[in-house]
Amino acid sequence: MLVATMQILDTSVTNVALPHMQGSLSASLDEITWVLTSFIAANAVILPATGWLVARLGRRRFFMIATATFMASSLLSGAAPSLELLVGARLLQGLGGGPLIPLAQAILLEIFPPRQRGTAMAIWGLGIMVAPIVGPTVGGWITDNYSWRWIFYLNLPFGALALALGSAFLEDSPRTPEAADATLRFDGVGLALLVAGIGSLQVALDQGERLDWFDSSAITALVVVAVLSLIAFVLWELRVAHPLVNLRVLANRTFALGTFFVTVVGFGLYSSFLLLTFYTEHLLRYDALTAGWVLAPGGIGSLISLAIAGRLVDRIDPRWLVSIGTAIIAYSLFLMGTLSLGADFWAVLWPRFVQGFGMGLVFVPVTTMSLTAVSAAELPTASGLFNVVRNVGGSVGIAVTTTWLSRQTQVHMTTLIGHVTPWSAATADRLARLQDVYLAAGADADTARRQALRHLYEEVQRQASMNAFADDFLRLAALFAVMVPLVWLMRRPPDAPRPQPVEAV
Repeated sequence: MLVATMQILDTSVTNVALPHMQGSLSASLDEITWVLTSFIAANAVILPATGWLVARLGRRRFFMIATATFMASSLLSGAAPSLELLVGARLLQGLGGGPLIPLAQAILLEIFPPRQRGTAMAIWGLGIMVAPIVGPTVGGWITDNYSWRWIFYLNLPFGALALALGSAFLEDSPRTPEAADATLRFDGVGLALLVAGIGSLQVALDQGERLDWFDSSAITALVVVAVLSLIAFVLWELRVAHPLVNLRVLANRTFALGTFFVTVVGFGLYSSFLLLTFYTEHLLRYDALTAGWVLAPGGIGSLISLAIAGRLVDRIDPRWLVSIGTAIIAYSLFLMGTLSLGADFWAVLWPRFVQGFGMGLVFVPVTTMSLTAVSAAELPTASGLFNVVRNVGGSVGIAVTTTWLSRQTQVHMTTLIGHVTPWSAATADRLARLQDVYLAAGADADTARRQALRHLYEEVQRQASMNAFADDFLRLAALFAVMVPLVWLMRRPPDAPRPQPVEAV
């Protein structure tokens, strides 16, 4: 529970501190998002190799190595003097953190007898639920009172305690002949193709807006490498005897649709969380702690709806829960799209709570339908793939929405400036009033005029950014709205077992 809580807490506190990192490291909006996308992409790469690493190293040893890696990379992240080194440390942190949640679940299921697993998972799930609730406020308080670097140092006591307890109490399961044989069957070619594909795609998405997309030969080359690598990965995995990821599991229609659905959920969840953070801190000028208070109710909403979904998922058709949850998420994003520069604290808090409530209704049923649709033999592969695509969806979502934001800001800026002209009576009146304010403050006429013009330009810029944020939220709302009927193409599981607790942010 400690390591899983540490990993989720790290994700939730990092979002709140991003604007402070941006200022400290002199980074643009698209550059600072690399801090998130590098971590998520590294998670996606390491997850398929987790099974082989457990077989090769043993569950206890791999647990200790992953925890120590996460701790060391947290220390490096906090001490990073530049954006490049911070992104590198976050990549390492993603490699260490990716296996922690599936490892924690596997260890719990192994060390507790069946009659105690429900209680163990409930206690474990409590830590998972607490992290996204307290994370934003704790991260905001630390950032405001100390430095954003301390949000990474926060991982160290959690990790040290987990290492001490793991060293004292964890034991490896007996090594079976199948596990010994698995160490000789690692799909290195598949992993290399996956790393090349996801890595090239992520760099292209992160750098695309800065380099003007396909007008840049570098971006074109990266996209070509990504497409060819991922196609080669699919072809290789379908032909090799012992694939890294058994893609044949996607032949199951319900699982394939569930995988696509959770990709879209990851896309919308991670990107909307980032957008709301920058909206509150950049446009509404909230400090990090206040922004954290706005974001935290999403975790409370998820906690409430997860309890409801956990009780209902075995009693009613889970497609109803997913449909209702998806519609609620679409509604929450629509509410975010109607926010303005004058929105008060509660007007921003409410959509975030509604979004969290909708997410809780979606995760449990869609996980249940997807994973119970496959056979027991396919379950490890299906579970790993399910988590990988969610992370890839989140990484792509952050890159795409920040690109939308940048472009729409330019479009709205051009439109607004076209109406703010010297011949406009409203513009002249606004400039006159601003100039009077600066004159009253002691400025001479020429300085007051220049300060008034700068102030007016900043107002136009903020309004253009606000319109762009609204566009992004409304696009995400439309994306979730069109996903509602897709749920009904999935088959209802005949006897769905109660799913294990899942991560909610």
